[in-house]
Amino acid sequence: MEYLTLFFTSLIELSHAMSPYILFGLVFAGILHELVPDSIVTKHLGNENILSVVKSTLFGIPLPVCSCGVIPLASSIKKSGASKGATLSFLISTPITGVDSILATYGMFGWIFTIYRVFTSMIIATIAGILTNFLDKEVQKPKPAFSTFAPQQNPLNKVNNFSMNTKKVQGPASCCSNTNQEKNAFSIKQVFTYSFGTLFKDIAKPLFYGLILGALITIAIPQDLSAIIMDNAWASYLIAIAIAVPLYVCATASLPIAAALMLAGVSPGAAFVFLTAGPATNTVTIGVVKSMLGVTSLYIYLGTIIIGSMLFGLGLDYIFDSNSIDASKLIHMHEEVGLIEILSSIILWALILYFIVKPYLKKA
Repeated sequence: MEYLTLFFTSLIELSHAMSPYILFGLVFAGILHELVPDSIVTKHLGNENILSVVKSTLFGIPLPVCSCGVIPLASSIKKSGASKGATLSFLISTPITGVDSILATYGMFGWIFTIYRVFTSMIIATIAGILTNFLDKEVQKPKPAFSTFAPQQNPLNKVNNFSMNTKKVQGPASCCSNTNQEKNAFSIKQVFTYSFGTLFKDIAKPLFYGLILGALITIAIPQDLSAIIMDNAWASYLIAIAIAVPLYVCATASLPIAAALMLAGVSPGAAFVFLTAGPATNTVTIGVVKSMLGVTSLYIYLGTIIIGSMLFGLGLDYIFDSNSIDASKLIHMHEEVGLIEILSSIILWALILYFIVKPYLKKA
């Protein structure tokens, strides 16, 4: 009974800490989606040079697209003439961050951690793109994809018909689908439809599992874990990598897991490794990269993310250690809770439960 009480207490604290920033970020993401035409994304990424890689990275940083939704968009960019490097840097930078994730990171970890996360994701994505343009000159021939990873659910089968100039609107769709709306006059209704319909639908389950797992970690991992791994920091990095690379977890849903790890004594660097490698990789995206860009690009993709996240994780630990900063005190989960936090948590959980239960209600 005691553990159950601790679990729900941790779950409520996580929800209060994240929900206002997630909801505000979703609204901002909807506004961005309405104001920025999709054609802009495909216009400047064709040359195999550093500038195109930097542009694609900067395009990807604020976009509120999950690691599933970035697949058809990246494929469309590639088909429109973008270089391999620009495509790969877009594939890496987009899932790691997004306006909702950036705001949620700030709300939970503060501005130092947030700026570091955004800045390092730009560096990792840019290096991967540049290396790809210089080292992978092989022309990738079109071929059937995903036979290994997901034979019954192949995102690239839908990508063949994906167009950045689709004129018909079929209604709200998943960000993982190939349906793209024509940019008409700015519409508040469409902002909220995209934010709390299309976009939230795709992060509802990952966010649910992330919150649950974060609360479980908080009560399950010994509080003196930091003493156990103090002399083996690299081991914690490797464990974080081993979990993060194959796992599908979006940038926002990874935050409560990272927060719980830090509260349990894991170093900020190891938590950072999970926050970087988790959203950027999963078995599905690995299969897409191999099929769309080739084996060389796949090695660059995995190698850059793994090595980059571990090195920057080590750098983050050095920043905290050299300034004698207690990382656990940066996690804003025990501050006085106000009406905004309570209402935001209620709205967030109502939306999560709605999208989880909705498919089963349709079958009934």
